[in-house]
Amino acid sequence: MTARPSTMAAVLLTGHGGLEKLEYRTDVPIPRPAADEVLIQVGAAGVNNTDINTRIGWYSKGVTAETGAGGAAGFESVDAADAAWSGTALRFPRIQGADVCGRIVDVGEGVPRARIGERVLVRTMLRAPVEDRPFECWTFGSECDGGFAQFTVAPARDTYAVRSDRSDVELAALPCSYSTAENMLRRAFVGAERVLVTGASGGVGLAAVQLAKRRGATVVAVCSAAKAAEVRAQGADRTVGRGADLVGALGASSVDVVIDLVGGSQCPELLGLLRPGGRYAIAGAIAGPIAEIDLRTLYLKDLSVFGCTCQGDEVFENLIGYIEREEIRPVVSRTYPLREIAQAQRDFLAKKYPGKLVLVPPALDRTG
Repeated sequence: MTARPSTMAAVLLTGHGGLEKLEYRTDVPIPRPAADEVLIQVGAAGVNNTDINTRIGWYSKGVTAETGAGGAAGFESVDAADAAWSGTALRFPRIQGADVCGRIVDVGEGVPRARIGERVLVRTMLRAPVEDRPFECWTFGSECDGGFAQFTVAPARDTYAVRSDRSDVELAALPCSYSTAENMLRRAFVGAERVLVTGASGGVGLAAVQLAKRRGATVVAVCSAAKAAEVRAQGADRTVGRGADLVGALGASSVDVVIDLVGGSQCPELLGLLRPGGRYAIAGAIAGPIAEIDLRTLYLKDLSVFGCTCQGDEVFENLIGYIEREEIRPVVSRTYPLREIAQAQRDFLAKKYPGKLVLVPPALDRTG
């Protein structure tokens, strides 16, 4: 057996800002698992919007623009004090990466050594660090180091064994996107009804399409024309072009549930699509965090609005079950060596590909 090295390759986020804040290093000390933690050798790590939003400080209330406006260069208006999921300042350097698939190679005190060798996924929205307090956020790769490295540590109770023939790359595309989508569908009580999904060609969007179909829904997906065929292949019953007149295309009060990942100026139109008693769930605002809505639409139509971030245990437990029963399969369009993270994020921001982009760390016998 080859001895484990003392240092690893990792990408360090050195502060809020542009792509220049991502520093690929090969001399980062390998972390040691503390009590109730496991050490994971990372097989692959997915790229997510939250990685970029965290880097550029988009969660700060000082930022009002869409993600893409500062995705490469960052924003000048960031207040570092409130620029993370939790609304508090991040500590730098930080190893990002909300998605991880890998194997447990060591355990801390209190964790059975029998877990060594397990192939695992890490729950993105960690519950152990906040002691299960509801509606508190502790996000893997944000409030603690994540998966953009050869090794990472995670709470043992938030690290789930997964039995699947899927590759590490495929499995690494699942935790953040699919748990976000599953949480939205659960919060909005989605069943066999008409559901509209915005941003449907992205990682979370395609996950929402698949998972809504799994629940028996009729899915209308909003996406670019270039990606419509792929979105329909993943289960959408109908696609509508991004930027289209949605009420004109679908009819007012014609949708039971809206799963919104885009936000921005289209929010009033989305509320107009909902039938009386309809539900609106949101977990992203890549088109901008500020929207002007007519509050009369909310109360006269008896609409329910769900902001969806924190997740109960059942969300990730459901996801593991779907994977092991082969009920879902992510779309992975490209993989990149970890050192090419900047290019991966450029491609992500350009919306060049449907589904997920995934980073692969170097093998242990080399660090380039």
